[in-house]
Order: sequence, then structure tokens, then C-alpha cells
Amino acid sequence: MSKPTFNVLNCGHRKKVKPRWRKPRGTHNKKRMKMEWAGASPGIGYGSPEASKGRHPNGTKEVLVRNLADLEKLDGVSVRISAAVGIRKKKAIVEAAKAKKLKVLNSGEKKIRPRKKGGEKS
Repeated sequence: MSKPTFNVLNCGHRKKVKPRWRKPRGTHNKKRMKMEWAGASPGIGYGSPEASKGRHPNGTKEVLVRNLADLEKLDGVSVRISAAVGIRKKKAIVEAAKAKKLKVLNSGEKKIRPRKKGGEKS
């Protein structure tokens, strides 16, 4: 069973009420009084299982890497390269991770599609 969307009251039919969560604090607020039709409120029961906390959606543990020495200790994890690492060291870390068969989450390799020539009329 998936988690419900926790929204403020009236976000569905009032334009100025955006679909986001704000804790209901009013004295006569129907959501605070837990009226069934007002929708679900977040609670501890909706928490993730302990085994899946701190993991990437692909199921592996995510580790922040700042240099090649950090990478040598790792095995069977997903790697995220620190933003402070420059392009030269980042390339070296990506190559070393490929050699160790580790998944790099922010390798910087983007699929570039060829651009269509626009504006040409026959």
C-alpha cells in the first residue's frame, strides 16, 4: 500500500491553496480534528521500513566519495561524487568505479541527442 498525499484542506477546489503540507493549527480546523473526509495527516505509522532507510531507490546504499582513496574501500554500493571534486579527478573516480563495477549516480555522462535543423523551409 502506498502513502497518501498529505495536502492542506481545500487544496483541490481553491485556486490560491496550493497542494502542499502545512500543519493545521486553527481552533475549528476540520483536518486538525481528524474528520475522515478531510484526508490523511502525516504520522509515524507512514514511515519507511528500517531496512530501506538511507538507501538509493535502486536498493543499494549511497556513499559520498571525495577522492580515489574513499573509492578503494567500497564494494557493492552506489557512489555519488562530491560537488567540490574537479573534472579531472571526477573522470579518474568514474573510471575507477567502472573498474570496480560500482554505479556512479552523478557521473556527468549525459545522452546528447543530435539537434534537428529547424527553420529550414523548402
